[in-house]
Amino acid sequence: MKPESADALDQLAGEYVLGTLSPLQHAEAAERIRKDASLRAAVDAWEARLLDLAALAEPLPPSGRLWGRIQRSLGELAAAPTQAQARGWRRLGLWQGLSAAGLAASLLLAFTLLTASPPSTRYLVVLVAPNSQAPGWVVQASDTRAIELLPLADEQVPDGMALQFWTKGDHWGAPVSLGLVKPGASNRVKLDSLPPLQPNQLFELTLEKAGGSPTGLPTGPIQFIGRAVKVI
Repeated sequence: MKPESADALDQLAGEYVLGTLSPLQHAEAAERIRKDASLRAAVDAWEARLLDLAALAEPLPPSGRLWGRIQRSLGELAAAPTQAQARGWRRLGLWQGLSAAGLAASLLLAFTLLTASPPSTRYLVVLVAPNSQAPGWVVQASDTRAIELLPLADEQVPDGMALQFWTKGDHWGAPVSLGLVKPGASNRVKLDSLPPLQPNQLFELTLEKAGGSPTGLPTGPIQFIGRAVKVI
């Protein structure tokens, strides 16, 4: 059997933690986590980075619409629990006692509190520093034709340098520039000239000379990187 790539393993771990897998896929992943140390490490890394993201949220009262979504999710889980789900979640000490639906609702709640906007996000990307895995930016999209890039902290950029935003689909020949990014500021980017946003699409911020990359491709070190996960 062909070995699973690191990207595929990371995608599975992200979808598992975000709760976007189907009940059958989630049960299979939970069983696999018990035996696969690489997948278990990837899941732990996703949990750690999202825990940091949730900790940045300002306490704000959630909307009635969001509470309704949470209650429906928990009600559906209570109506059809599985032994595999129970075994998988008992293993995860950080999220002990939470179901797959409960976890998805909790992450959606944390992100809603962070952005203070209705829970209409269809795609979510947590951009993390490659070395520390610390979250620095969030990309969200309510449709496939535009995205919002939201800072989680004030990013310091050396004089004479700039942050440049890039994306690349799985089957694209090369990454495409989405423009320069002002550190610490929110950005809205239209994707009209690109294919529709897709799961696992790569996003990254690189450090380039002022004015952007002279080649049209990333030339500087990657500051933050992540892949798109469909959450709704």
